Amino acid sequence: MTDPLALFHEWVEGQEVALATATPDGRPSMRMVLLKSADERGFTFFSGYDSRKGRELAANPRAALLFHRPGIQVRVEGPVERIPESESDAYWATRPQASRRSAAASAQSQPIASREELEAAVAAQPAEPPRPARWGGYRLVPDTYEFWRHRDDRLHERHLFRAREGGWDVVMLQP
Repeated sequence: MTDPLALFHEWVEGQEVALATATPDGRPSMRMVLLKSADERGFTFFSGYDSRKGRELAANPRAALLFHRPGIQVRVEGPVERIPESESDAYWATRPQASRRSAAASAQSQPIASREELEAAVAAQPAEPPRPARWGGYRLVPDTYEFWRHRDDRLHERHLFRAREGGWDVVMLQP
């Protein structure tokens, strides 16, 4: 067990993940996001750059992801970076038309007077809106993984991977 990404793919299926960020003064926040990829470059998700998570990542570019399935948890931590615009554009083009129109219309996490105002903003979008500059992808580059598996009598299995030059240090943790 020396490759945490391979172990991640063995343990985790699905794409919903809890993302934790924090303000510069340490106030945490967490929400579910859609994970679009997990590969040797890191864990990629998309959002509005001006959303609460976007503002927190701009001020404090570290985050944690928590994947939970019955009997297992995988936690991944590390710095977060914006992905290249070309990758954001490529993903934008794959989204359903209605999702693109909604994302183009929405100033994510900002107050709005009514549902009707939001629906009118979506209706005002062109049929094929371009990707707004305020929206794109992020990549969490892991420097820590923790794998937790339920075992009877609270003797859970825990393994911590920490990045080091050229590989990973792995330790077993007590439950």
